[in-house]
Amino acid sequence: MDLFMQYVKCFIVGGLICVIGQVLLDRTKLTNGKIMVLFLVAGAVLQAIGVYQHLVDFAGAGATVPISGFGYSLAKGAMEEVKSEGFLGAFTGGIRNTASGITVAIVFGYLAALIANPKSKS
Repeated sequence: MDLFMQYVKCFIVGGLICVIGQVLLDRTKLTNGKIMVLFLVAGAVLQAIGVYQHLVDFAGAGATVPISGFGYSLAKGAMEEVKSEGFLGAFTGGIRNTASGITVAIVFGYLAALIANPKSKS
């Protein structure tokens, strides 16, 4: 039953993050890109003030998979690296912490492009 509840928490939190994004799309004139940047920055800021970690502890992947989770990972990596390496860690920690996710996105994006054979719009 504990595993089932973790799935429920993950679904609810991830769903609420998506609902916020959909409401922003429907009710404002913000573009998709601006909303993604807003979520990324919000995740980083919430991690910097210590709020997002509680959400991750509660919901797991429901909080780390959306784009706000990427901002959280960038901020968390930078903060950890500053503690161990000093000021320069602020520049390297975020990338080090998210390198595997970035690599996976590039590789699977490339594979999807090979399979789908995309064409440019004329």
